[in-house]
Amino acid sequence: MLWGTADFAGGRLSRRLPLLVVVVCSQGAGLVSLLLVILARGHITSGAIGWGVVAGVLSLGSVTCLYRALAVGTMSVVAPLVATSAAVPVLAGVFGGERPGAAAATGIALASAGIVLVSRQVALEPPLDHRLSVVLAVAAALFAGAQLVALQRAGAIDALTGVAASRATSVAVLVCVLILSRASAPARALPGAALVGLLDTGANLAYTLASARSLLSLTAVLASLYPVVTVALARLLLHERLRPAQRVGASLAMTGVLLIVSG
Repeated sequence: MLWGTADFAGGRLSRRLPLLVVVVCSQGAGLVSLLLVILARGHITSGAIGWGVVAGVLSLGSVTCLYRALAVGTMSVVAPLVATSAAVPVLAGVFGGERPGAAAATGIALASAGIVLVSRQVALEPPLDHRLSVVLAVAAALFAGAQLVALQRAGAIDALTGVAASRATSVAVLVCVLILSRASAPARALPGAALVGLLDTGANLAYTLASARSLLSLTAVLASLYPVVTVALARLLLHERLRPAQRVGASLAMTGVLLIVSG
């Protein structure tokens, strides 16, 4: 819910402001909130920092590949490919010895199919470089899936420290890029970006906590349902129409959720 809402709000904000400014301000606000909580708690767990840094680097790789893929390719191709990122933590969980029940396994399959269908968009123009966009989209999916695994590993030690380390890593790199690009935005727009950052940071923390307390193969698929929330908000608030494939995808995803929870 938090990731889907953050993506919706961030997407709306990025239509009016430079994307880099939105990302830096939102992630910076999330980092500040995490540091305040850590200060109030009074300690950090050094063992979680390493996995957090790994997650931050993977996050940057995912975002870079995704944005480049969208720039040179077609969203209707890129989005479903990136949505398959949940397959990485599912495989990691299975290879790590996790054995979801029959109902949960069926739910994983249905939810994964639903995520891909919901993520499909209508192509507005021919792609500039189809092959490159496909390669970049697959790379983005691998990075994003590996990030979920890294966050789970950090959460098994200390979720708060792990997510803070991840966010600090990505913010440090993004601030350097922002300085070099000299992008700017009016100060009145910053509270909106900060809100997006709090939602996104809350999502990262919620996932990290959940994945450390349940099967990685289940929590990763449930967390990857965020496109359903984004599409639903666009339908309710912007009155965007859902295509038949997206309706089927949403139904499959919700059915998969019920099976995962029951299993």
